[in-house]
Amino acid sequence: MTHHTTPIPGQLAPLIEAHNHEGNAFALPATPDNKMTAIFFYRGIHCPICKKQIEELARRQGEFRDLGVDVAAISMDERERFDRQQQEWDLGDLHVGHNLSEDAARAWGLFISDKEKDAEPARFAEPGIAVLYPDGRIYSLYLQNVPFARPTVDDLLSGLKFILKNDYPIRGMA
Repeated sequence: MTHHTTPIPGQLAPLIEAHNHEGNAFALPATPDNKMTAIFFYRGIHCPICKKQIEELARRQGEFRDLGVDVAAISMDERERFDRQQQEWDLGDLHVGHNLSEDAARAWGLFISDKEKDAEPARFAEPGIAVLYPDGRIYSLYLQNVPFARPTVDDLLSGLKFILKNDYPIRGMA
């Protein structure tokens, strides 16, 4: 059994070992007015809950940008699955990465699952959301070992609004 570790808020975020749609190394978006970045780690094309969440994120990314928060979505899906997702999901111009390495997923504290159903890949990361400062420090992590009970886009937006307006500190570093 592999040991599960989770990064601590306030620490520098682990590296993201993934690819962009062109097959190059994935890099987080960094707009000039960036105050934070929210990374949505998702299970992959086989997950209907992920499809709903990531399509909503794509539709509403302007609301995040209005707060100064860049957004991105990343999965462990291999190229063929990623290409299918690009055709089947409505992602607009959302910054999406694929082929996240299992080592990188584990470094982020994501839970890893083995295939249980035909539509699933051999291994995949369960969902999580990481919120980072522009200097790469982790503000918050939301990790699940199942596809259910994720923070909603509305909850995350209202929380980020409050955090940025009130300069709310990082919690959970002790």
